[in-house]
Amino acid sequence: MEGRSRTTPQPGEQFADKFRRLRSAIGSVVLGQERVVEDLLIAALARGHVLIEGVPGLGKTRLVHAFADATELSYARIQFTPDLMPADVTGTNVFIDAAQESRFEFQPGPVFANVLLADEINRATPKTQSALLEAMQERAVTVSGKRYPLEEPFIVLATQNPLEMEGTYPLPEAQLDRFLFKIVISRPDADTLRRILVVTTGHDEAATEPVFTRAELLELQRMLRAVPVADAALDHVVRLVEATHAHPMVRLGASPRGAQAVTLAAKGYALAAGRPNVELEDVRRAVLPALRHRLLLDFEAEVEGVSADAILGEVLERVDRAR
Repeated sequence: MEGRSRTTPQPGEQFADKFRRLRSAIGSVVLGQERVVEDLLIAALARGHVLIEGVPGLGKTRLVHAFADATELSYARIQFTPDLMPADVTGTNVFIDAAQESRFEFQPGPVFANVLLADEINRATPKTQSALLEAMQERAVTVSGKRYPLEEPFIVLATQNPLEMEGTYPLPEAQLDRFLFKIVISRPDADTLRRILVVTTGHDEAATEPVFTRAELLELQRMLRAVPVADAALDHVVRLVEATHAHPMVRLGASPRGAQAVTLAAKGYALAAGRPNVELEDVRRAVLPALRHRLLLDFEAEVEGVSADAILGEVLERVDRAR
C-alpha cells in the first residue's frame, strides 16, 4: 500500500495536469493570449461567468469556440443586437394547435446550453441584457411563472466591445456583478501576429481537439471548491475589498460577491500551480480580473482617465504596505 500511495497523484497534482492539458489545447488555437486563456479556464472551473472585452478582430469569439470544443460541452451562440428581445434568449411558450389537444408548449431558447456565447452583449438594450440575470445567478429561467432549471455546467462567456465604440450600451451594474471575471484582450505584438497569419491563412486552419467530457469538467469544479483557504488569505481578501471602498476616486467599491470571486479564483490559481492551499500571491493574481468591472469610479477619475486597473494596483500596494 505504501508503494501505491507514493505513486498516486494528489488532487492538486491531478487538477494541475488536467488544467495544463486544457490550457494547451485552447492555446494551440488562440495564439499569444496565454494569460487570457488561463483566466478564462480558472473562471469556468470556479463555476463563474466571464466578460471578455476587446476591439473587433482580436479572437474573442474564437476563444469561446475553442473552450467549448475542448470540453465537449453543448454550445449555443446569441448575437446581441438592438432589436433582440428577452424571449429570444430565454425561450417562450408556443401555441400548438393539434387535432387531439390544443396547448401551449415551452420552446427553450439558446440559454439552454452548457456554454453560452453572448456575442457583443453590449449592443443589445438593457432590457434584453437583463434577461440573462436570473440564468447567470440562479442557473434557471422563469417563463410565464414556470421555472426551468439549466443543466450544469452553465457558463456564460460574453464578448463586449469597448464602451467608447459607437452603438453600444453599458451593462447594468447588477449584471456586471454576476460575471466572476472581466478579461481584457489586448492587441498582439508583431511576432504573435505573424504566427496568427501562418496558422489561420493556410490550407487547414487549426482546430481544438476534445480534452474533457462534461463529467470530468464537473469533477474539476468540485475539486476547486474543496480547496481550503487559510485565515491569513481570507483576511487579505477582506482588506483588499474594504480598501476599494476607501479609495478617493471610487464611488462604489467591490461587493461581497467580488470577495467571493477573488477567493474562488485564488483557489483555482493555487490548484493550477499544483498547490493544495491558497497563498497570498494567488489572491493578488485574482484581484484585477475579479474586481475591475465591479468598481464604480467617480467623475474625477473619468475626467483624468484613471482606470479601474490603476486604482486596483494602488489598492494592492496600499494593503501590502499595511501588512
